[in-house]
Amino acid sequence: MTLFDEGQALAPLAVRMRPNSVEDVVGQEAALRPGTPLHNLLSGHGSAISVILWGPPGTGKTTLASLVSLASGRAFAELSAVTSGVKDVREVIEQARNRSSVNGQGTVLFIDEVHRFSKSQQDALLPAVENGWVTLIAATTENPSFSVISPLISRSLVVILQPLDDETISSLLVKALVDPRGYDGNFTITQDALTDLVHLSLGDARRGLTALEAAAIAADADESTQIQLNHVEQAIQHVALRYDKDGDQHYDIISAFIKSVRGSDPDAALHYLARMLEAGEDPRFVARRLMILASEDIGMADPSVLQTAVAAAQAVAIVGMPEAQIILAHATIHAALAPKSNAIVSGIMDATNDVRRGRIGSVPIWLRDGHYPGAKDHGHGVGYAYPHDLPDGVAPQEYLPEVLKGVKYYRPTQHGAEAAWSRVAQRVEGLRKAEH
Repeated sequence: MTLFDEGQALAPLAVRMRPNSVEDVVGQEAALRPGTPLHNLLSGHGSAISVILWGPPGTGKTTLASLVSLASGRAFAELSAVTSGVKDVREVIEQARNRSSVNGQGTVLFIDEVHRFSKSQQDALLPAVENGWVTLIAATTENPSFSVISPLISRSLVVILQPLDDETISSLLVKALVDPRGYDGNFTITQDALTDLVHLSLGDARRGLTALEAAAIAADADESTQIQLNHVEQAIQHVALRYDKDGDQHYDIISAFIKSVRGSDPDAALHYLARMLEAGEDPRFVARRLMILASEDIGMADPSVLQTAVAAAQAVAIVGMPEAQIILAHATIHAALAPKSNAIVSGIMDATNDVRRGRIGSVPIWLRDGHYPGAKDHGHGVGYAYPHDLPDGVAPQEYLPEVLKGVKYYRPTQHGAEAAWSRVAQRVEGLRKAEH
């Protein structure tokens, strides 16, 4: 028995080239090495332990689930989290229980995109997994720690699948050209066309094979048996980037963007900016992150970056895409090249922590409101030194509550303009001490 038969002759190339055995699976050596749970399942020696396959698209999650079913002699059932509900889950589980009780045959239940299941849908799986009625193989492109309920994770093993490297993708595409299940030698391909297809694949075997199929159709329409670069360009007008605005890629790429700016690398920052915008990210989201970053990572080292970020956010709201990408690039480069300081965020966090711990004290009496009738009878505002009446504009008085006397929340760095602000702060402090 194989995963491919004559009935699949008209199936898409990616389906026809799906591995028939574990030996045909490539690019997942770490997950499939001898002794691992997945290897044991694929060898037919595994128990009914359930597995969560976590990895990007096109890395073999569906194939591996099918191979486990074949290797173990278990029945194979498949549900898609996109189209299935709790009722569907319960029906499949009931069928698995009946199959087990009648003929002793186990069931491999494959659920694609399990992260799209609601909590109640995932809860419905627990009895079947816990009692071994099914061997659950759940596939997800999202981090299971955030997208799968903890009881289900605790009853399963998480296996991480890696994106396929360029060499692996290239070998798969070449194999598809000569394999009888593919084009059986009817097409060849130029090196530049193959290189372009590999880049378009983004580590996704399914994407690469689908692109190859489209290029072969373009070559055939051109009455050519050689797939050339122009055939790839005709078939593939635009790369659909792997980016889910509610998923890992959203958080990973904005994280990489912020860290690249913080790390003063404008080229990396522009790369991640382009990836977000090309994938359809809301430019206003990027603008908001730049405004936060301007104070969090730059602050007084270059106060003008906040002005640039705010202006960029306003301009983006007015202009919109695609021109907004130029404005965001402007703000990104300014932020990336600016000197860095986290003194502002450190200062406000330290002050906030003291307040939350109850380290607040009473407002000094001379700083209290003295404008209402009878305030001075209570001493409120009495003794306050008005700085503008003094030659240096600095009053020799304490502003912090007594319990916090001497605390320094703002600790300026010597980076960029903050070094000058540091000298101003030191001068003011010196004047206060000299006048006491």
